[in-house]
Amino acid sequence: MKKKSYAKVNIFLKIVGRRDNYHLLASRFVMIKDLFDIVEFQKGIFDKFIIEGQFGCSIEQNTIFKAYKELCKISSDVEKFFKNYKVVVEKNIPYFAGLGGGSSNAATFILMVNRYCNLKLSKDTMAKIGLKIGADVPFFIYEYNSANVSGVGEVVKQFDEDELNLTITTPKVVCDTSRIFTLFREKYYKEASFDEVEKLFSMKSKDILKSYSKEYLNDLYLPATVLNKELVLPQNSFFSGSGSSFFILDSELK
Repeated sequence: MKKKSYAKVNIFLKIVGRRDNYHLLASRFVMIKDLFDIVEFQKGIFDKFIIEGQFGCSIEQNTIFKAYKELCKISSDVEKFFKNYKVVVEKNIPYFAGLGGGSSNAATFILMVNRYCNLKLSKDTMAKIGLKIGADVPFFIYEYNSANVSGVGEVVKQFDEDELNLTITTPKVVCDTSRIFTLFREKYYKEASFDEVEKLFSMKSKDILKSYSKEYLNDLYLPATVLNKELVLPQNSFFSGSGSSFFILDSELK
């Protein structure tokens, strides 16, 4: 009972509006197949839900725990199942890095529970559950290699393109997403136009990276670097999510 939980990068991340307290985004998510955690269900006897792994948060904040609580509302079989299994996660994706590790773990857990508890939930239903946990979770539920993502993360449309060869680096800088969004709203707020977004949604990721700067492609880049002075990205690199990871097309490496 093992499943790989892949990382992702944002090729671009544009803010297009606001809905209540949420930012509406337009983004291209690309799955990274050579960087992954491993989620495993190990047999035993347990009197409560157990998660083991090197996480950067308490169990109450853990995305897998949050997913477990949501799935327990759907079926009592879930709680019964985890009297006989614990969750063990081999962590390789850095946390607080813009690579979606926590969201990927939650989605992988939901997919596994759906299978092993025979819940028979559709991808759309699982994506709706995942959205309660985090905006990136639906992308990982659908398991697309590349997708255009919009709304608050709930609209995920598969995008067919060749797999990218990327080199990813994560500096030892913890970026605070909430502070980055706050500074973005206060000093950098702008909304990408419909035409801008449609053009980006239609382009292949490799062409996007060869055509635009890191400053243009990720609206959170400037506020992130203002809040984290030590975050300096190399030439030809791009910023993923709210950071701190950056990536470079292998063809651009000297």
